[in-house]
Amino acid sequence: MASLNSCSFIGNLTRDPEVKYLPNGDAVANCSIAVNESWKNKAGEKQERAEFINLTFYRKLAEIAGQYLKKGALTYVEGKMQTRKWQDKEGVDRYTTEIIVNQMQMLGGKSDQPEQKVEQKPAQTTKGAFDDFESDIPF
Repeated sequence: MASLNSCSFIGNLTRDPEVKYLPNGDAVANCSIAVNESWKNKAGEKQERAEFINLTFYRKLAEIAGQYLKKGALTYVEGKMQTRKWQDKEGVDRYTTEIIVNQMQMLGGKSDQPEQKVEQKPAQTTKGAFDDFESDIPF
């Protein structure tokens, strides 16, 4: 049977992405996202919890993340979960679980204003609509 490793999250970035470059020139950006959850307990009291998820971006997406994503930005990310093993300074094995992001969309506008829906009306074409095209060019 086939398997699936796919995760998607919407949340706020907890810090600006940190961009570094590998020896081969590929960009890598790291940051994390906070995904909030709220519910009411049996007594009707509001409860809240946040999950903090490590994100890793590679190549062009890493450069875009480093340039446009900022702490607090509402962001959608999609990717696969991966666990890495590494050793600390004392030689103790440590593990890090992260999402390798392959799609990202910034959801907030400037200063995290709600995203505005923009609809573009289809262009109306009439016979001869491009006849005067060159006369409209300013140079």
